[in-house]
Formats: sequence, structure tokens, C-alpha cells
Amino acid sequence: MKIAYLGPQASFTDLAVKKAFPKSEAIPRVTIPDCIEAAIKEEVDYAVVPMENSLEGSVHITVDYLFHEADLSIAAELTSPIQQHLMVHPSNRRSVQELEKILSHPHALAQCHKFLNTTYRGTLLEQTTSTAAAAKYLSEHPEETLGAIGNELAAKVYGLEIVHENIHDFAYNHTRFIVLHKKPVKLELPASKSTQKTTLMVTLPKDRSGALHQVLSAFAWRNLNLSKIESRPLKTRLGDYFFLIDVQQDMDEVLLPGAINEMEALGCKVKIIGSYSSYLLGD
Repeated sequence: MKIAYLGPQASFTDLAVKKAFPKSEAIPRVTIPDCIEAAIKEEVDYAVVPMENSLEGSVHITVDYLFHEADLSIAAELTSPIQQHLMVHPSNRRSVQELEKILSHPHALAQCHKFLNTTYRGTLLEQTTSTAAAAKYLSEHPEETLGAIGNELAAKVYGLEIVHENIHDFAYNHTRFIVLHKKPVKLELPASKSTQKTTLMVTLPKDRSGALHQVLSAFAWRNLNLSKIESRPLKTRLGDYFFLIDVQQDMDEVLLPGAINEMEALGCKVKIIGSYSSYLLGD
């Protein structure tokens, strides 16, 4: 089985794939859209991309691509702990306090804001496509006085030294990764299963007073618990949104179909992104 993931090697997505699919062929891709396109074109069996971080919220490019560009289904969800470390090339170990720039994925930089603001106030921060991409760049440019934020595996793979450990602002730092497939399937994985979920994307009818309240009521009176609801721009005009809704319920024959039918009767457009198992990956 071939799995596309947000690379390069030793990214946090790579770590999640190694835990969930230990016997599969993991294929790194440069960007999240690259991973999604690989699944659309069936160049791989599944694509694994980050969906949400407990500190920084949703990964907007993933959400927007699934709504506007991709016709894929979530086959499973992987929740993994995230530990961020500051690393340098061994040739720069004596210049740790004089770094010219610190590189990492924008979410990682944001997760470590307090540390960076106190220890490296004024140091330039540069965004990369992933934490592993930052580590890889350092390994290839030892002549530059740079730092990177990433995981322990990235330091090992790219021959870097960790100079500050666990620099994320809050102890509870986890990321949700989603496993995408061309068809609606549900994966069973050798990991700890936490819950069942169904993810919907709902577009409200225009100029209908109380439409969101009516949508929420469709879930509430059926005792369907929502673990997430978030608005994202439709990219048409200001004030136009769709809603990402996670329901803690497997797709059944009565409750969820009933809620969807009720929303559609109100004039809503409902896109089912997947009904799947959520798995917890250990440290």
C-alpha cells in the first residue's frame, strides 16, 4: 500500500504514518495539495495530511482544498502528540544565541511564540512547507547561521543538534491528521480507537434568518454531539461562508441521514467528507 504524506522525511506527518501504517510504502510530497492530488489521481492508495492542531487550530489549506478542489473522503483520523525542539547544524553549536534566522512550518513557529519572543526576540522567522523541510535546509546549508524547529527524528535524520527541547508554549500539543481516499471507506488500523466521527461541510441558504440555529437544532434534538464547528470563507464575497462540522457519530441509517435531510430541506448544501474511526497514536 502506498501512502502520500506531507514531507520530506521526518516530518510530523511522516511520524504519524510510520505509527499507523508501519508496513506501507510512505511517499513524501512537498505540499498538502501535492498529497491530495496524488490521492485524486490514484497515484497512491491514501494521502495523510494535517487537519488541526490543538494550539493553532485548523490547517486552512486542508479544509479549503477538501471543499473547493477535492472529491475525497476521510477514511480515518490520527491524533498524535507534538513535541517541538530547536535544532542547529553541528557547525553552529557555538552560535546558538546569534542565529540569523529560525525556520519552520508556520504552525510550529506559532506554537513556540513565547519561547521565540523571549529567547530570540528580533531574530527573523522564515516559514517552510514543513518542519522537516526546515531541518533538511539546515543540513544542506551549514555555512548559514540558522536554527530550525522540528521533532527529534528530524534532528537525527538530518544530522542536527537539539539545543532547546520542548519549546512549544503549552504542554498539551497534539495534531489531528486525516487519511484521505478516493472512495468512501473506513480504515481499521492497529492503534487505539477513541471515537467514531462523521465530517460534514454545510453551506447555508442566503438571506435566511436563523439558518445556522436551525442547522444546529437538527443535530441537537437528535442528541447528536458536535465536537467541532468552524466557518470558512466561500471565496465568493465578504460574508459568505461554509461550515465545517464534526459529529461524534458514525453514519447510521436514521439519525444522521435525518439531520442531513432536514438541513437540505432548509435549503442548505451538505457535503459528506467522511464517516470514520479516530485513532490515538502514542508518544
